[in-house]
Amino acid sequence: MTMNKRRVSKAIKVGDVTIGGNAPIIVQSMTKTDTRDISATIRQIKELEECGCEIIRSAVPDMEAAQALASIKKGIKIPLIADIHFDYKLALAAIKSGVDGLRLNPGNISEPDKVSAVVSAAKERQIPIRIGVNAGSLPQELDPDLTTAQKMVAAAMGYIKLLEDLDFGLIKVSLKAFDVPTTIEAYRDIADKIPYPLHIGITESGPLRSGIIRSVAGISPLLYMGIGDTIRVSLSTNPVEEVITAYEILKSLDLRQRSPVLVSCPTCGRTEVNLIEIVKEIEERLMKINKPIRVAIMGCVVNGPGEAKDADIGIACGKGKGILFKKGEKVGVVDEKDFVEVLMQEVEKF
Repeated sequence: MTMNKRRVSKAIKVGDVTIGGNAPIIVQSMTKTDTRDISATIRQIKELEECGCEIIRSAVPDMEAAQALASIKKGIKIPLIADIHFDYKLALAAIKSGVDGLRLNPGNISEPDKVSAVVSAAKERQIPIRIGVNAGSLPQELDPDLTTAQKMVAAAMGYIKLLEDLDFGLIKVSLKAFDVPTTIEAYRDIADKIPYPLHIGITESGPLRSGIIRSVAGISPLLYMGIGDTIRVSLSTNPVEEVITAYEILKSLDLRQRSPVLVSCPTCGRTEVNLIEIVKEIEERLMKINKPIRVAIMGCVVNGPGEAKDADIGIACGKGKGILFKKGEKVGVVDEKDFVEVLMQEVEKF
């Protein structure tokens, strides 16, 4: 089975970042600081910038947070999106603070006059609005006989019509649920109905280990089907992990190769070196490199030489020594104590 051709969507700009059209799939995250704490929020965003985050979203719980966005915007390099719920006036204040985009929830800001006021201000500044549907906060007036996925799509379609009737087309859409099948169903349903770019993810997916698994289970099938223009992995941990995981998903599907791919065997009774610790150290050091390179660390003679040969640089480890490969060619033998340093030196040269 081959991966589906990517769904064609309208391209929009969030700051200087293009989403949709022929643009690469964009990686997003969300700050976990109190937005009113300007220095802490800027500090966290800078950490995210360093690991490749391309768009950042911040919660706007009150007017102080909305006004803080102006200072935050000045201290960062990537586009800033204001996450708005309940109070449309916060969206207006965020726009005034210079944000690059808004996220509105149809489940709690739906009155036409309030939406119209926000759209008018967004249109004047030419900033996009993400219609962010969440399964946990759907509009109450939806048909109770619909499935959750169908309700999510209905909520999005109703809001899209509201914005289109106001002659506004800078739209991005997301339909997120904790339940993976529900999320996939909703995105599949809406993908052929609208021309707008889709932001995909699994909401409230959980702590690091289980959250990554749930996110991969939901995001990867959609990307494989050609659905998705931007992604966020939602984890109950440092948001840097969200960005790292997002890029690993994209790398695994050969959609983006921003950073090294590390291939390593799971180890077994044939392994005669402490491969787990070696791999851990190599992985940590590779995280500082933002060039696409395939690195292999294999633990025995069964698959080791073959797998290492397929990499740009690799070591097939044996007892006390390992064979160093570059682009499929054996280039030397390395002592076990030098595995990490020699491999990293070769990576740097490459």
